[in-house]
Amino acid sequence: MKGLVTKSTGSWYTVRTDDGKNYECRIKGKFRIKGIKSTNPLAVGDWVKFEMQDDDEFGIINEILDRKNYIVRRSVNLSKQTHIIGANIDIAFLVVTMAKPHTSTGFIDRFLVTAEAYKIPTVILFNKTDIYELEERAEMMMLNDIYTEIGYECLEISAKTGNNIELVKEKMKGSVSMFSGHSGVGKSTLINSIDSNLNLKTSEVSSSHNKGQHTTTYAEMFELEFGGFIIDTPGIKGFGLVDMPPEEIGDYFPEIFAIKHLCKFNNCLHTNEPKCAVKDAVEDEEISASRYLSYLSFVEGDEDNYRTDDYA
Repeated sequence: MKGLVTKSTGSWYTVRTDDGKNYECRIKGKFRIKGIKSTNPLAVGDWVKFEMQDDDEFGIINEILDRKNYIVRRSVNLSKQTHIIGANIDIAFLVVTMAKPHTSTGFIDRFLVTAEAYKIPTVILFNKTDIYELEERAEMMMLNDIYTEIGYECLEISAKTGNNIELVKEKMKGSVSMFSGHSGVGKSTLINSIDSNLNLKTSEVSSSHNKGQHTTTYAEMFELEFGGFIIDTPGIKGFGLVDMPPEEIGDYFPEIFAIKHLCKFNNCLHTNEPKCAVKDAVEDEEISASRYLSYLSFVEGDEDNYRTDDYA
């Protein structure tokens, strides 16, 4: 039988067939030693083939069908392994907040670079706009300008007041969408405001540390009442890049890729080389300093800090 993985707990997978039936399945052992250095060789959004056991209590997944795309990050606890967050994604929504908790530009850029590498269109959602003070609103407007100019669509939303939620829903209709971001940015509240039938569990941000508390503990896909599917992912603190040679990283920064041909050297890394169009653009404020600093940290392999992408 063929089906869609709609839930992954690490050892068990819920697989939905075209007739809407759900089957609890396990994975064949060979996938775990097939050269896939991942904590989860299967991901929500994967299409698979499976067989029911004689007693029909559960199924065994024996084949993963080809993926259109997937998004992956370095595993936080096992730095030499990767963690596939979701597969076959039509559009990703990166939920960021300027307060309670604060999302760093390093985290945003790591996610965007990975999405570019795997060809996943991404929309940035600035959530909790109803609680921002003047300074936080100014920071949001600055980031909105930076990412809009690069070519990313940005929306200011509030899951609690409903501001611009209808615009988000329009972009999701008929698609497989994925929501990601730090713990506490309001993903579950946002998803509930998009489709109240889902009724996902939510929790408040810790008042003592202004950090999110995990309410989603595993990835799960839900069918939307207005058409399409949504993948809700556990909150992420760090987002480590995976298998990106330094000379390729600039290709996943659209503003760097657009002008790299103007550099004197074809193999310019835009770090210390002379007559570098990218460094000139940074000096002329045509490329934002925060984006360039993110680029440098990625090229220099500053992966030790991705686990501590801060909330503040």
